[in-house]
Amino acid sequence: MRIGIIIGRIGGLDGVALETEKWIEVLWRMGHEVHLLAGQIEMRNPDKKYESLLPVLSFFSPECLYEQSKAFYHPDLDPKPLIDQLELTSDIIAKEIVWWALGNRIDLIITENACALPSHISMGMGIRKAVNHIGLKAITHDHDYAWERGTRYLSRHRQINQIIADTFPLKAENVRRAVINKNAQKDLKEKFGYESIVVPNVMDFQVEYGTKRPQNALLRSDLGIAEDDIMLAQITRIVRRKGIETAIELVHKLDNPKVKLVITGNYNDDNDGEYSRILMEKIRDFQLENQVIFAAKFLQENFTETDKVERKYSLSDIYAQADACTYFSTYEGFGNAFVEAVLAKKPIFVNNYIPVFWPDIGSLGFDVVMLEDNQLTNEKVDEIKAVLADKNRQLEIAEFNFNLGKKYFSYDALSEKLSLLLKLSLDDYRKRLKNTLNL
Repeated sequence: MRIGIIIGRIGGLDGVALETEKWIEVLWRMGHEVHLLAGQIEMRNPDKKYESLLPVLSFFSPECLYEQSKAFYHPDLDPKPLIDQLELTSDIIAKEIVWWALGNRIDLIITENACALPSHISMGMGIRKAVNHIGLKAITHDHDYAWERGTRYLSRHRQINQIIADTFPLKAENVRRAVINKNAQKDLKEKFGYESIVVPNVMDFQVEYGTKRPQNALLRSDLGIAEDDIMLAQITRIVRRKGIETAIELVHKLDNPKVKLVITGNYNDDNDGEYSRILMEKIRDFQLENQVIFAAKFLQENFTETDKVERKYSLSDIYAQADACTYFSTYEGFGNAFVEAVLAKKPIFVNNYIPVFWPDIGSLGFDVVMLEDNQLTNEKVDEIKAVLADKNRQLEIAEFNFNLGKKYFSYDALSEKLSLLLKLSLDDYRKRLKNTLNL
């Protein structure tokens, strides 16, 4: 089957781009031919035969920046110029999608969050117009929805809100829907009556990850961590919902100078710097300046020529040298860092983050120390101490969780889900074709 994937940006480090890369790889492994239509292509070598660049689909295109500004941030009194622009741009996008689909003889398209979140309104409108115009079979891979973002996608203009309501999520007969968690599945059913398939985020469990090797042998010493120190890894961005303050509090409550917390995120995602200030104050209050380490400058994705470090490392290297991982998020659409830690065979101390952890992950039976509402009770701290003090227990946890992760969150699991989605899409098409011929 020839499958076309439409995405705003591919090759970056955001969750949508990363998961799309995995879908592409698994679809090729399944024997399908995958064509890509993207607004922006980063950090990958484009294959001109299978990849097409359409800059208007980029989130940083002049069209998209104008739309977001006038729809949400700096709306004009009269919405008509914006509406006219949306119709014009979406017509252009629709025409380009149709020519791309016909030119590559696409059998089915997959949209990557483009029909779920109105972060590029005209792209969603263009896809809707193209799908309805030529009856394209489609699967929408929806990572998050507007209603999950509070008032972020609420416009002061009724007409714009109506366009968003008509467009997101995609409304068409020939669409199958993939969501990344059960909460989104429930929302789609309750709000629109749409059925969907939960396709969780995955990792390749056939590839070694987070293993010790010569290239990361000096990581601990570079970070100022002794070989007999206990290294906890907080492998997340520095944003408030990651609950990093709980990890810092944990180091304080463990009351052991040999415990070192390594935080990999940089400050780029902390827009006003307020959360970073809170973390630094907590570190000072607990007198943990020698036990909390910010490692961003050592990581390849953040490395610049001005950094005065001899070596640069990957996140896999951080996992390799860690004794355990902290993951105290309060909210996640899924939680890739959890699956990464499972793949790296590291014990995990986790908060029961909403709306995903227990329904989609924890209830599968993973062996973790789980907090509720990030409350570090004496009982939970004692559980963590017991894990950190017992190397054999750490190995048991790691192997058990790895095998469970392989069952539910591997490329094999993704292949099964994609096979189901493709079969359902083809069944839908055959039913419509049969009904048409019977008319």
